[in-house]
Amino acid sequence: MFATSNGNGHRRNGNGTRPRGYSAWDLVRHGITGSDWPRAWREHDLRDHYDVVIIGGGVHGLAAAHYLAQNHGITDVAVLDRSWIGGGGSGRNTSILRSNYLTPDGVRFYDRSVKLYEHLAADLNFNVMFSQRGHLTLAHNDASLRTMRWRTEVNKLQGVDSEVIDADEVKKLVPYLDTSSDTRYPILGALYHPPGGIVRHDAVVWGYARAADAHGVHIHQKTEVTGIDVERGRVTGVQTSRGRIATGTVLNATAGWSSLISDMAGVAMPVQTFPLQAAVTEPVKPFLDTVVVSGTLHVYVSQTDRGELVFGASVDPFASYSIRGSLEFSEGIAGHVLELMPALSRMRLLRQWAGLCDMTPDYSPIMGPTEVEGFYVDVGWGTYGFKAGPVSGEAMADCIAAGRPPEIISAFGLDRFLAGRLVGEKGAAAVGH
Repeated sequence: MFATSNGNGHRRNGNGTRPRGYSAWDLVRHGITGSDWPRAWREHDLRDHYDVVIIGGGVHGLAAAHYLAQNHGITDVAVLDRSWIGGGGSGRNTSILRSNYLTPDGVRFYDRSVKLYEHLAADLNFNVMFSQRGHLTLAHNDASLRTMRWRTEVNKLQGVDSEVIDADEVKKLVPYLDTSSDTRYPILGALYHPPGGIVRHDAVVWGYARAADAHGVHIHQKTEVTGIDVERGRVTGVQTSRGRIATGTVLNATAGWSSLISDMAGVAMPVQTFPLQAAVTEPVKPFLDTVVVSGTLHVYVSQTDRGELVFGASVDPFASYSIRGSLEFSEGIAGHVLELMPALSRMRLLRQWAGLCDMTPDYSPIMGPTEVEGFYVDVGWGTYGFKAGPVSGEAMADCIAAGRPPEIISAFGLDRFLAGRLVGEKGAAAVGH
């Protein structure tokens, strides 16, 4: 399958080194002398052949490259991005992590990702600023409470820490929430998920890029894929803005453009792309220790280590490739946040942005091989792809190395749509966080 062999057909040509950290003396020396910092990852000439080409330089693509090298010794890998690494969905999300999903397949999958995040800083030798501060999904009516109890039982069966708490317990966790009974949307209780939290999204991207580079992976920014060569049902190469690359293995790990990339290989994807907007306020003294989500109001809020409040909502109601913010979003998110926490009325929004989300019919991702031999996909992540970065990279590396999907992603194959084996996550992912 690959040019040289290590027993399973894959090349082992990495140096096996671990990304180096910086000592206190390094920090002082660079600060005083003003000398240039060494590059965290290198620039390379684009070679005309790689064993594996990964399209998409976000957390999914970089994690797959890292685990291919670390776990399987496959280092002849190129990661291509049309702009800069982390400039797509990985840099445009609200960095919330959780595993309290609805289906057993989803819960197991995201729980593995949270566990990888828990020791990711040590594994990558890079501080990703993961803060497990707890995650609250508010219930405003009886139907929501029933869904919360359902999710709690599924979570517990999979060994995930979740419980339904009442309004008084919610108030103890978040004193600034209006839990009175005379509000328009009274809080009856919540699904409380202690392992949930937030992470520094760009640090995760940089950490994986640095680690992959240390193993010998080539990271190519500003390299747009313009075509995928397929002969007799098999991938043979990738066309880029910098020339052709011969390869027998291609992984589509893009967000927003996944259906366009798959179309180049002749693989149809049941995906629609929608913008997802978010906003951030001026920084204030930390007061919000947990992540707060309301599916009824379509809003979620968390506070960063710098004190800003990060707000988000559900995807825009129309398919689009626009990443511009809108006044309608600002007005709507402000009103919904004030329904929950009226005391925030004097805070100022500093900026807003949007990212692109690829939505599948069942709100679950599409992962694994396709009908085109050598063409793999890790797409369709909707509003929750960043949570799955580590586990998706690990699983797709296993899939490429073995030539078949591992059990943890077996339910997410493209063929499930024809077979009617949908993995319905809308009840836990309609708002996305």
